[in-house]
Amino acid sequence: MFEKPDVKLVNMEDSVIEQLADDEEFRKFLDETFDVKAHANQAIQGKAISDQLSKLAEGISLLDREIHSQIVAHHEDLLSQATGVETLEGVLQMMQSRIQSLLAAMDRIRSKVSEPFNKISSRTTQLRNLQDTCDLLRRIIRIMYLGKRLNSQLQGGAREITKAAQSLNELDYICEGVDLSGVEIIEQDRRFIKQARKDVESQAHKMLEQGMETQNPTQVATSLQVFHNLGSLHHTVERVLQNCRDNLNRNVRSCLDAQSLAQQHAPQGRAGPGRAAMPVTGNTAAFRASLWTNMEKLMDNIYAACAQVQHLQKVLVKKRDPVTHVCFIEELAKHQEGHVNIMQEFWDSITHMLTNEFNNSTEASMHLKQAFEGEYPKLLRLYNDLWRRLQQFSITTASSLSQSEPTGEEDVSVEDDIFIPGSKRNQYDSEKALRDTLTKFENAYLSKSLSRLFDPINLAFSTGNPPTTQEVETIVKTIASELNVASVDTQLCITVAKNVAKTIQLFSVKSEQLLITDGEASQVIGPCTPGQQRNVTVVNILYLLHQSITKLLEGLQNFPPEAMECIQKSLEGVVVLMSSALSPLMSSVLDAVEAIILTMHQEDFSSSAVPDPGKESQCSLYMRELQEFVSRCQADYLSRYECQDFIYDSIKPIACRCVELFVRHASLIRPLGEGGKMRLAADFAQMELAISPFCRKVSDLGNHYKLLRAFRPLLFQNAEHISKSQAIGDIIPHSTILHFLFARAPQEMKSPHQSADWSISRYSQWLEDHPSEKDRLTLIK
Repeated sequence: MFEKPDVKLVNMEDSVIEQLADDEEFRKFLDETFDVKAHANQAIQGKAISDQLSKLAEGISLLDREIHSQIVAHHEDLLSQATGVETLEGVLQMMQSRIQSLLAAMDRIRSKVSEPFNKISSRTTQLRNLQDTCDLLRRIIRIMYLGKRLNSQLQGGAREITKAAQSLNELDYICEGVDLSGVEIIEQDRRFIKQARKDVESQAHKMLEQGMETQNPTQVATSLQVFHNLGSLHHTVERVLQNCRDNLNRNVRSCLDAQSLAQQHAPQGRAGPGRAAMPVTGNTAAFRASLWTNMEKLMDNIYAACAQVQHLQKVLVKKRDPVTHVCFIEELAKHQEGHVNIMQEFWDSITHMLTNEFNNSTEASMHLKQAFEGEYPKLLRLYNDLWRRLQQFSITTASSLSQSEPTGEEDVSVEDDIFIPGSKRNQYDSEKALRDTLTKFENAYLSKSLSRLFDPINLAFSTGNPPTTQEVETIVKTIASELNVASVDTQLCITVAKNVAKTIQLFSVKSEQLLITDGEASQVIGPCTPGQQRNVTVVNILYLLHQSITKLLEGLQNFPPEAMECIQKSLEGVVVLMSSALSPLMSSVLDAVEAIILTMHQEDFSSSAVPDPGKESQCSLYMRELQEFVSRCQADYLSRYECQDFIYDSIKPIACRCVELFVRHASLIRPLGEGGKMRLAADFAQMELAISPFCRKVSDLGNHYKLLRAFRPLLFQNAEHISKSQAIGDIIPHSTILHFLFARAPQEMKSPHQSADWSISRYSQWLEDHPSEKDRLTLIK
C-alpha cells in the first residue's frame, strides 16, 4: 500500500539534517537527551530573547521549506496513502460488526447451556449426598445389628469369645474411615462396642496367661484366635514375650542383690552408725546358703518362663485360622524378615540378660564373685538341671501335641525346637549360649583348680629331693577331689582332666630333673650307688603316682571317655619316663651279659672224652659267671624297685637277648667234641636257671624259650637228623643251623667269619646289624 521513498528525496532530507547538525545552536535539538525546560532556562540566562527567537524562527522556516518540498515531491504518493487509510477503516468497521455478532451469539448459547448445567450440578450433588446417606445408613444398620449380635455373644462367655472378636473386627472395618460422631442413634452402641472390646481383650489376656501357665493348648489357641480376629496378634505376642523378659529380669536382679541377701541374716535390732549390711566371717555360710536358695528359685523361674514361651510357639506353629487357613506363625513372619523362632529369640535375650546381670552383680559385690567362682560346679549343676528339664519338657510337649492333632506341623515344631538335640535347623547351639553366660566364672574356677593341683607338687619338690609317699598321696587326693567336684558336667570333666594331665606332666618334668644320667647311674660292677638309689626312689614315686591315679580312674563312675583318655595319655608319659630312668642300667646289664656270653669262646669244648654218667655234669665257667652276675643284678639293683611288674616287662627283652646270643655263640663254637657237647648241653640247662631272675617264668619268653629247648637235642644228632628237624625255620633260624653244621665240619671247611677273616665279636655284630635271614644266608653262601 505504501511505496518506497525516492533516493533523491532521501538525500535531500539528509542534507537538511547535516545543515542543522553543523549549526551550533540547532545541533542541540538533534541530541536524544534534549531537555526543553533546561534549554529555555539557559537561553533566558545567556543571550537576548529576541536573538533566540529569530534563530528559532530561522530554523522553523528551514523545516517548513523542507516539508513543503517533500509534499510537492510526494504529492501522488500521499494521495494514494490517504485512499488506503480509508479502505483500512472500512475493513476494521466490518470486523467490529462481526465481533459484535459473535458476542451476541455467545450470550444466547450461554443462556441456553448454563441453566441445564446448574440443574445437573445440583442433581449430582443431591445424588452424592443420597449415596453418602445410604452408605451411612447401611453402616448404622450393620453397626446396630452387629452390636446386638455382639451383646448376645458376650453373654455366651468364653465359648463365644472368638465370635465376639470376629464381630469386633467387622465393626472396626465398618467404622474405618467414617466419622460417626454426632449420630445419636448409635452413640450408645459405640460406647458399648468400645467397652466390649476392652472386655474381650481382657478376657483373652487372662485366658492366654492361664493357658501358658497351665500348658493348656486349647486356651492358648482360643486366645490367639481372639487376638488374630482383633488384628493384634503380632503386638500381643510381642507384649507377652516382653512381659516374660521383664519378669525374669526382675527375678535375676532380686536373686543377685547382695544387700538383700546380707539383710536376710543380719542381726535383729537397730544397726549402729557406720555399720554395713554385708556378710562377715561369721555369716558367710548363711549368705551363700541364701544365695544358692535364690539361684534354685531363679532356675525354676527361667524354666517356667521358657516352658510358657515354648508352649506358645508350638501352638503358634500348629494353629491356623479357620477362615483363611493361614498359620499363625506365618502371620507373625509377615512383620519380620524370614523365618520366625520366638523361642530362640527369647532364649537369646535370656542368655544376654544373665551375662549382663552376672557381670554387674559380681563387679558390685566381691562376695558374689567369690561364691560363683569358688563354687562354680554347683552353679553349673543348677544350669545342667535346668537344661535337662527343658529338654524333657520339649520332648514331652512335642509328643503330646503330635498325638492330639497329627497335622504334619509337629515336624516343623520339633525341627525348630532349640532344646531337642539334633533339631537345630539353623545351627543355633542353645546349650552353648547358656554355658557362655558362665564363661567368666568357669575361667576363674579352672585357673584356681590348676593352682590347687600345682601347689602340692611344687611343695613336694621344693626341697630338691624326691617326694615322699605321703606327699604323693596328697597330690592324688587333690586330683581325686578336683575330678569328683567336676563330675557334675561332662565338659567340665574334660577341662579339669586336661588340668590333671598338666599336673601329671609337671610331676614328670620335676621328677626327670632329679634323675642321675651319668656313669654313676649305669655302673653294674659294684653295689648300688647313691645316684642309682636316687633313680630307684624317683621310679618308685612315679610308679606310685601311676598306680594311684590308675586306681582312681577305675573307681570313677560315668566318667567321659575323652577325659579318661586325656589322663591316660599323660600316664603314658610317666611310663616313658620310668623306662628312661631304667635305660642306663638296662643298657649296662645287656652289655655285661653280652661280654660274659662272648667268653664262652675262650673255653675248650674240643674234648672228646665223655664224662662219667654217674657224675653230675658241671656247667662252664662263663655260665657260672653269668648266673652270679644275673643274681647280683637282681639282688643289688632290681630288687630295690617296687614296680616289679614293670621291671619284669623292662628286663624281659634282655632275657630274650641273652638266650638269642647264647644260642648264636653256641652254634659258632668250633671245634666241638663229644665231651664239649655234654658240657654245652649242661650249659643249656643252666641257662634257664641263669635267666630265671629276669622273668617270672622262663616259659614267658615265648619263642626264645622254645629256641633254647629246641637247640639242645641237636647237639647229639647227626646232620641227617638235624636237617629233618621240624624246629628249623619256625624256631631255629636257618643261619644258626648252618653255623652249627660248620662247627661239625672238617677244619678245612671254614666258618663264615673265618672266610671273611672276621673275629667272632665282629661277626656277631654284623648279624645284629642284619636281622634278615636272606642277608645272613647270602653271606654264608
